[in-house]
Amino acid sequence: MKTIFQKSKKGSNNFKIEETGINEFDLSELIPSELLREYEIGIPELSENEVVRHFTNLSVKNYGVDNGIYPLGSCTMKYNPKINEEISNFNCFADIHPFQREEDIQGCLHVIFGLGEMLKKIVGLDAVTLQPSAGAHGELCGLLTVKKYFDEKKEKRNIAIIPDSAHGTNFASASMAGFEVIEIKSDRDTGTIDVGLLENIINKEFDKIAIIMITNPNTLGIFEKDILKISEIIHKNKSLLYYDGANLNAIIGKVRPGDMGFDIVHLNLHKTFSTPHGGGGPGSGPIIVKKELKEFLPVPVVEKNANRYFLNYNLKNSIGRMKSFYGNFSVILKAYCYLLSIGNNLKIIAEDAVLNSNYLKYKLKDFFDIPYKKNSMHEFVISAKNYKQTGATALNIAKRLIDYGIHPPTVYFPSVVDEAIMIEPTETENIDRLDYLVDVLKKILNEAKNNPDILKTAPVEKDIKRVNELKALKEPILKQ
Repeated sequence: MKTIFQKSKKGSNNFKIEETGINEFDLSELIPSELLREYEIGIPELSENEVVRHFTNLSVKNYGVDNGIYPLGSCTMKYNPKINEEISNFNCFADIHPFQREEDIQGCLHVIFGLGEMLKKIVGLDAVTLQPSAGAHGELCGLLTVKKYFDEKKEKRNIAIIPDSAHGTNFASASMAGFEVIEIKSDRDTGTIDVGLLENIINKEFDKIAIIMITNPNTLGIFEKDILKISEIIHKNKSLLYYDGANLNAIIGKVRPGDMGFDIVHLNLHKTFSTPHGGGGPGSGPIIVKKELKEFLPVPVVEKNANRYFLNYNLKNSIGRMKSFYGNFSVILKAYCYLLSIGNNLKIIAEDAVLNSNYLKYKLKDFFDIPYKKNSMHEFVISAKNYKQTGATALNIAKRLIDYGIHPPTVYFPSVVDEAIMIEPTETENIDRLDYLVDVLKKILNEAKNNPDILKTAPVEKDIKRVNELKALKEPILKQ
């Protein structure tokens, strides 16, 4: 497809201005000569209808949850109610400036404070900051909070324990925060943390261990059944328990991380709380902590005194700012609206997400190898290892799904499963969409037998064909 500059033809603009008889301004009288351009700006010249057609055609080439099912495992790409978008665009919110006085932004502070109170109840912890602007940003914020907590206690704890089924950002965030990472292997039979192995690590490094980071349910879609025992072991060692909230959609309204023993939680407002994301943003990754960690949170935090909201900059050992102003406000506002619309029916989110996941898993069990066969939570992992020799690798299956109008699931993650395909349907998909995904996967396996070349070159029916990911990684072209 040609760019709008390539389509440009001089003189093709069909917008005409009648002669007024008014002389043109002498720009030299208004603008200093050194700032005057002596060259053309280079704006494309097209008629209005060609401009509209160009951008309309571009808009339908991208894929999002508004187009169809987006079963991206471990990312909770659920439908985003449009009323939340509409409210976030109200002038009373969109035109507010963050430098306005507290008295002028009481409504916005009410939203920030109100969402924070809801999140505290949902996870069962005591204090919150909405500053971080992404899940990984929240991880870093939480880990810096933990680091300063132990620094103030004069304890040289510099080890973070992370399971091999964790999100890759856990390892990166811990390293960036200055921790040494010890990876703990999962039990191959259950897919959960090997408690015996954890005890061995703690016995060996007990006085150096600051934290263990756990996603529960984990990226295999399996609930860590020994979480209370793990919590007891960690707290007995005077270490802290960190909850990666990327998979909260599976348990929201059913069980709280605070009740499992977690000391610190990061959430993804752009996942569980249904605000649009993808392509790098927008996002929001608030952290919620036990009261012992409140004084280490970033400033300012929004608090309430009688009927007035105010910004508190006086936290004794704050790690400082993580982001300008008060966080990604439009995302915070959408999440606030989402929770108000659901009210006390939070548990239906988790129930429907888990139901959809297990329905899909059951429908696929006769066609794919399923390494962990017990009922899953919100997501599950299948393996394409039995079809590898036919060309139906996890990658090729994912690429071919694009031709059928389905966004590919996550592939080759978690690494504990060979030829892994991780599927998370979310609660917002109906049975027709789920059945369509199953039918397409069956068709693709059929194609692997009868026409394997089509899988190896897919997608074949889209404007952008097979991309060389390795080349793109090693030789990124960020501008033309």
